[in-house]
Amino acid sequence: MISDIKVIVFDLGNVLINFDYSKISTALNKIDTGLGDRFIKIYYENYHIHRKYEKWAISDDKFLKIMLEWCEFKINGETFKNIYANLFTENFQTTALLPILKENYKLVLLSNTNFIHKKYGWENYDFLKYFDKLILSHEVGAIKPENKIYKEVESYTNQSPECHIFIDDIAEYVNAAKKRGWNGIQFVNCEKLLSDFKSYNILI
Repeated sequence: MISDIKVIVFDLGNVLINFDYSKISTALNKIDTGLGDRFIKIYYENYHIHRKYEKWAISDDKFLKIMLEWCEFKINGETFKNIYANLFTENFQTTALLPILKENYKLVLLSNTNFIHKKYGWENYDFLKYFDKLILSHEVGAIKPENKIYKEVESYTNQSPECHIFIDDIAEYVNAAKKRGWNGIQFVNCEKLLSDFKSYNILI
């Protein structure tokens, strides 16, 4: 039931923070002409490596070794980490809703992410203080849309599926939550989110 919603679960990327991988290629191109373009091409052609790293199927050291190879060993590990994580900007329209929602709901962050992006990119954003819990793929060993990561949320909240609503920009991930019995909203922009909240009678 819509009136039973007690937990609002937010995705991170392209909901609360935006990201732009072109920043990586731009930074690497400044180090060596075309390096960033070559890196991004290889990165997307081998995106399964990114996905494995998000669920901790490969270690930090292994991932970094692969990345430095793709960067043709023209930078060191620390430089790569800073470039790789310097792609986020806060979506202030959306994050402004968090302290208001916090007054009536438990807030959980559910994100496919990795250690470098967290440590060097987004972990110091002030809005994170409004979340009761962060469920992160690399910490629980599962990624959306795998069932396990949604179960991790329920294990924490100790609430039935219908008490949760999930906001994510990727329809596949929202649908996976709905299959568990959650409510779900595909994020497009803040204006539509507010309209969707109204349809669910979420207090805002």
